Amino acid sequence: MKKIFIHLLLIISASILLGFLFLKIYLPTHTNHGETVSVPDLSGYTFDEAVNILEKSGLNYEVSQDSGYSVDAPALAVLKQIPPAEDQVKDGRKIYLTLNAQNAPMIKLPNLVNLQLKNVQEILANLGLERGELIYVPDIAINVVLELQYKGQPIAEGFEIPKGEKIDLVVGDGLGNQILEVPTLTGMDEIDAEFLILGSGLRVGEKVYYQNDTVPPGYVFRQAPPAQTQVKTGETIDLWISRKEN
Repeated sequence: MKKIFIHLLLIISASILLGFLFLKIYLPTHTNHGETVSVPDLSGYTFDEAVNILEKSGLNYEVSQDSGYSVDAPALAVLKQIPPAEDQVKDGRKIYLTLNAQNAPMIKLPNLVNLQLKNVQEILANLGLERGELIYVPDIAINVVLELQYKGQPIAEGFEIPKGEKIDLVVGDGLGNQILEVPTLTGMDEIDAEFLILGSGLRVGEKVYYQNDTVPPGYVFRQAPPAQTQVKTGETIDLWISRKEN
């Protein structure tokens, strides 16, 4: 029994020693344990430049099949990398690269006519397109997009345009081509005056409430432009309205 115990003790001791040598000497030597490389920042570099940097750093690479597109970056520039910059990885680790497409993807235009300018600008930005020149034309619809143009030519819904391109917008200025005569509003009730303005193809402008001893409260005692002035459709008419004494 004593000999058996001694033999077991020797076997256990030898196993512990071999395990220690394997974990602390053999394994680190063959796996470069504790030796890491800081991943370089490759964003903005061209593919050839990125490959050169990775090779100097002792790292490998693989190009992702999914490419992106940025107007501000050259073709085949690195847009994304995995692992990210400054991560600590083992020597020879593979870095996955997403490159900028050589050709801009084509964007199919939705229907943007008769929408407010603000909404159209937001839609264009979300599609990856830029708003170009604003071309104001006489139209009673103020700040409403009436037409889209690309390189001077009208375009419509369904037209395909490269991402990042500029689209010019033809917008209504709120004033029509028709010439109108401003109606007489002084002496009218405020509500009746507003109805007459809108019914004449004009718009109600600023309303100023001011005490007037000779005009009943709620009635117009002054207007601008004056009555019988020639104006365009959609122009604004300002009103001065009598109010009660505080």
